[in-house]
Amino acid sequence: MKSKRTNKSILVKGLKIMGLNLITLFLGPILLHIGLSNPEKPLYIPLVIAGIVVCGVAIYLGFKGIKIIMDSVFK
Repeated sequence: MKSKRTNKSILVKGLKIMGLNLITLFLGPILLHIGLSNPEKPLYIPLVIAGIVVCGVAIYLGFKGIKIIMDSVFK
């Protein structure tokens, strides 16, 4: 009978992705705040677009990281 154990290499991969997720969770709203607080500046549109993209990446990395961690624990 095979014992059920956590696959540590997959768990470490999931934790690395969650670390990147933590960075993007802070970076996205900061970029949006900087961009939206200066509408007359020339970098207004690029900062807002970059902030929205980074927020989307944060959501994606969050789901991906949680899925990888769950796979390491329950497979």
